[in-house]
Amino acid sequence: QVQLVESGGGLVQPGGSLRLSCAASGTIFSINAMGWYRQAPGKERELVANITSGGNTNYADSVKGRFTISGNNAKTLYLQMTSLKPEDTAVYYCNAAARLGPTHYVASYWGQGTQVTVSS
Repeated sequence: QVQLVESGGGLVQPGGSLRLSCAASGTIFSINAMGWYRQAPGKERELVANITSGGNTNYADSVKGRFTISGNNAKTLYLQMTSLKPEDTAVYYCNAAARLGPTHYVASYWGQGTQVTVSS
């Protein structure tokens, strides 16, 4: 199995910055992509940013220019968040699309989430 552990969440004022980390462990043969998702109260979980094993990145329009995703090959994923807004408040989840062996299908794994609250 794959375990994903997020850290770095917390309370920050509008305009502030936070850096989230996600450490992947377990019997991992390969990781196709990793990403960050978030879920605000009463809303569906949404993609924030992801990065492929080839280094290609993708961002939600709402975070472009403010958030930067990095990592992946080292099984550690980061999300640098700047110019934070109250609407960024959510539980942020780490996701990995990974294989447990050479003949295994790619499966999706989730961390437990870390709370980010942007408020004055």
